[in-house]
Parts: sequence; structure tokens; C-alpha cells
Amino acid sequence: MVRCDDLIAVLFPHFSAVLVERVFLECGTVRVSARTRGRSVPCPDCSVRSGRMHSTYGRRLVDTPVGGHPVLVELAVRRLYCENTACPRRTFVEQVEGLTVRYGRRTPASRRVQEAVAVALAGRAGSRLAVVLGSVVSRTTLLRLVMDLPDPHWPEPRVLGVDDFATRRGQHYGTVIIDCATGQPLDLLPGRDAKALANWLRKHPGVEVICRDRGGSYAYGARMGAPQAVQVADRFHLWQNLGTAVETSVRRHNTCLKPSTTELDSAANISTAGLASRPKVMSPIEARIRERHTIVHALLDQGHGIREIARELHMGANTVRRTARAETPEHLLTGRRQPRPSQLDPYKPHLDKRWSEGCTNAIRLHAELQELGYRGHYQTISDYLRPRRRQRIRVVGPALPGVRQITGWMMRHPDRLRDEDRQQLAGVLARCPELDAASRLVRTFAEILTNRSGQHLKDWITAVRAEDLPGLHTFATGLEKDWDAVIQGLTTHWNSGPVEGRVNLKVTWNLSGVIMSPRCNHGLGRWLERHDGADGEVAGAGPA
Repeated sequence: MVRCDDLIAVLFPHFSAVLVERVFLECGTVRVSARTRGRSVPCPDCSVRSGRMHSTYGRRLVDTPVGGHPVLVELAVRRLYCENTACPRRTFVEQVEGLTVRYGRRTPASRRVQEAVAVALAGRAGSRLAVVLGSVVSRTTLLRLVMDLPDPHWPEPRVLGVDDFATRRGQHYGTVIIDCATGQPLDLLPGRDAKALANWLRKHPGVEVICRDRGGSYAYGARMGAPQAVQVADRFHLWQNLGTAVETSVRRHNTCLKPSTTELDSAANISTAGLASRPKVMSPIEARIRERHTIVHALLDQGHGIREIARELHMGANTVRRTARAETPEHLLTGRRQPRPSQLDPYKPHLDKRWSEGCTNAIRLHAELQELGYRGHYQTISDYLRPRRRQRIRVVGPALPGVRQITGWMMRHPDRLRDEDRQQLAGVLARCPELDAASRLVRTFAEILTNRSGQHLKDWITAVRAEDLPGLHTFATGLEKDWDAVIQGLTTHWNSGPVEGRVNLKVTWNLSGVIMSPRCNHGLGRWLERHDGADGEVAGAGPA
């Protein structure tokens, strides 16, 4: 059998320094009444032990839940006199190790749980989870717990990743420093200038490799703060800079994006002769009318009468009579409106001729017919030409690709292009030899970047110089200025991927406070608290 004292020692090890007088359940809350043991305790200022009591008072402490119920500790503590007359403190309150802290309303165990919730969720989300865990805490308290946490200890980094982030794009920027070997955030620096980075590197002299973007400020700061470190230009930024150079080249040859006039005319003009030669599909009603017209006229030729034909074909006499009066089936297909003589009839051959010649303007045709003696209305001519207008098909080709679309096709892997995109790109490259050369150079650089064969970069730059592509010339000049870092980026496996991933973990400051990812260092929230621009959103300077 387990004694009550042993059970309390197992479930509540932090109660070993106090005397538990009563444990009871009241209104769904486990209440623990306890008092200190009356031993002498040291003064917090002079460390002289004292047991002379001044007074007592009660403290209410929230502890971790037990059995699904919240726990409230009602602890009676003593206020003691300091026995050292030279100590400036006259009285002090005793503290129980593992159970109380100065001005604390929670036990250290409960505080550790809330700190874990605050680091993981913070704000309103953490407050909602704390209720499920049996603790009622506000969002501001959780944020305060995050701010009070000490910075985590990390070993001296060997491989650094440096990049900038924006708290308010275009106005407020900062610098994030990552340990690329572990992916752990190390520090946040205000601004993105070279001086701040150089000062940080001087304080951490063990850095051997620095992964950075193509910006000149970080390159200069790395040279000033850690001249012994090897700088690595990130491959993603190299590819991004190449895309900018290709877009400049495509924009310079914008006229090559449009197809020639002959190609447009051949795509837009469809011969009406081909439409006329197509066999007309006969509807079931038309087929029935033509068959009925043929049968009725065949019986009339044999000498049969209208009524006899109606009885034989089980048709109405008026239907047979109307069919017999129609000379051709077309007279029946027009419905009740039978063709009537019109004053336009003498001029229809002229209209047909002018239409075949390409004159389709009814106003002009009306003026020509008036010179020939036509006195009818313009609407009659328009009604006569309307069926022909409906037969005309206006072919609208696909929208011409723009500069950025062509650049995207050239920068994309050929196997990932759609068939229609590949055809349009082939047409553009066939019309422009310069862009065709740029496309080949992009493919070659992609192979160098993918295979990390930086030893072929010099040959690639020589090939760029041989072409009339000023945009790529500028890109090649930039590579030569940052040659060592570029070669390291194209030959080693180090890159700024972990930094970009951390930058793109969004940290939003809203009414709930800082909402951070569980993997994000709580120091970022504390940095935003100390600097301006904390009401914005931390977003990456570029895609990861």
C-alpha cells in the first residue's frame, strides 16, 4: 500500500519543501492547502540566514493540472526579519525552491508549460490551447513569457548564411544570420549594411564559410569582418540574375516577338470557297420535305388527284395542295414566306459580283445601285447581304507572347513546356538569331549550375562575349567581379537555401501579437519588439 506522503512525493515533487495540510476538489478545481516548514532561509541580498518571523500571508499559485482538473495551491508563507544590521533590506519573504518565485502567480512547472505553448503558438492560438491544458492565460501574458526567455545557446558556427528580410518593404529591413550546417537561426541585425555584419563577424571569429546573395554590401561586410572566410554566391541568385539579363535581351529584340505580315494573313484569312465546297448537312425536316415533294409530284404526273393522293399518303389535302403548287423543294423550305418579286432582283447579279470582288460595305453598294437606277431602301440591300455576312468567319489568333512570357519559356526546362508554348518559342527563336543564341547560352549555364561544373564558366563567358547580347554581357561582367564567390557557388554544395527558408517563415504582427512558426527563434519576436516597423509582415526578399 502506498502512503499518502509517498503519493504526494511522486505526483507533487515540488511540495517536498512544504507541509501539505489539505487536498480537496471544489468547483472542478483541485485545491491544495500548504504552509512552509518554518526553517531559516537566507536573505536575498546578504545571504544571512534568518528565522525570525515578521508576519505571514497567503499566496495563490496555479500549478499543472492533475486528473484533468486545474490545480490551485494556497500556500502560507512567512515574512522574516533580516538578522544582518548592515543589510539595507529590513524584511523579506521566504521563497520555496521549485514552487514559488518572486511576484509569480504560477509554479515553475506551470510556467514551463506555458512557455512551450507561447514559443509554439503565442497570441490567441496559444491562449486557446492553454485552456485545453487546464490553464487560463491571456495572449499578452504568453507574449510576455516569450520576451522573457533567454537566448538559446548555440555553438560557434562554421558555415553562415546571411540574407535580408523586410518588416516593411521599401522602408525597414533587417539581416538574418543562419547556421547553414544545422539550419538554426543565430541572430538578427538591424538594417542590411556591411558595418553591422562586419561587427558581428568580428565577435565570432570561427566562421569559415559565408553563404550570401549577390549584393555588394554583404560581400564587403564579409571581407571586412571575416577575411579568412570563403564566400559562396548562392546558385538561386545566380539563376535569378541570369533571368534578369535574359529579360533585358528579349526586351531589346521585342520586334522579333511579332510574326510577319504574311504569317498573320495566312492565319487570319480563310477562303470562302472552301466553306462553299463543304457538303451541307441536311436536317431531318428538310429531308422529309424533299421526299414528300418528290412523291407528290410523281403521283401528279401519273394522273392522280389531290384528294386521292391525300388519302393514299395519309396527309391533309391542303398540305398536298401546297406541295403540288411548289415547283421546287426550296419553295417549301422557306416556310410560309414565299419568295416575292422585289425591285432588287435586277441588281442582284451586280451585288453578287461586287461581293465576290471583296466589296462588303452595304452603304457603298447602295450608292452604286442608286447610280444604276435603284430606288429602293438601304435596308433591303442589308437584308440581302446578311446571310452572307453570317457565313464569314473571322479568325482571331492567340495573343502574342510578351517579353516576360518569352523569358519564362527560355528559363524553364524544355521538358516542362507545353507543346503550344514550345511551338511559339521555336517560332520566335527562328525569327531572331540573337535570342536563339541567348537560349543556347541559358541551357549551357543551366547545365553548369545543375552539375556544379564551375570549371567551364570561363568558356561560357567567352561564348557570351562573342554574341551581340548586351544584357548577358553585363551579367558576365558581374560574374567576373565576384569570381571567387561565384566559383564556390558553382562547385560546392553550400547555398543560401536554409536562409531563404527562414526568411519566408512569415511573422505577422497583428492584434494577437507576434505569431511565429514553431521552428522560428523566439528572438525574432523580441527583435521586432525593440525596433520600428513591428506592425508589418516579415517576408522574404525572394522565393526560397
